[in-house]
Amino acid sequence: MIFRFRVVLDNDTKEDIFRDIEIRDTDTLEDLHNVITQSFGFDGSEMASFYISDDEWNQGEEISLFDMSEGGSDIQLMSETILNSAVTENRTKLIYVYDFLSMWTFMVELGEIVDEAQGTDYPNLLFVHGQVPDEAPEKVFEAESGEDAFDEFEDGYSSDDYDHLDFEENWN
Repeated sequence: MIFRFRVVLDNDTKEDIFRDIEIRDTDTLEDLHNVITQSFGFDGSEMASFYISDDEWNQGEEISLFDMSEGGSDIQLMSETILNSAVTENRTKLIYVYDFLSMWTFMVELGEIVDEAQGTDYPNLLFVHGQVPDEAPEKVFEAESGEDAFDEFEDGYSSDDYDHLDFEENWN
């Protein structure tokens, strides 16, 4: 079977930037990672992870490109994870993060499952829309409004007041 994904760059611009990709359901998440990086013009040399997502795009379990942990970790790896075990008709969404310094973030959604077409090489880039910006879109993390919002430290200092806090240079 062939999975047809739409991969959308998560950005705050008015222009939609996405790629439609076909890939075998028996390929790995590493294969999907490779086709995403190539279709968006990245060299693929940076760290990346997929995250299982629910219908509201909440980030769930991580599936990493490399195991960066020390010792016996239970981390799932892209190279060992078959697409049809991570994505199903009932679980269609993944979040993909490429280059953890720039935080290129993509919403990956299974749109259709079709039969393999004779004479087609997979993975297959079906459609390209929009130009990728030179820099990753900036992420804005806002505190929830209300009583628990993080506006200032409890002692009245602002996070912008570091110059006035009188720390000794070698305090430890």
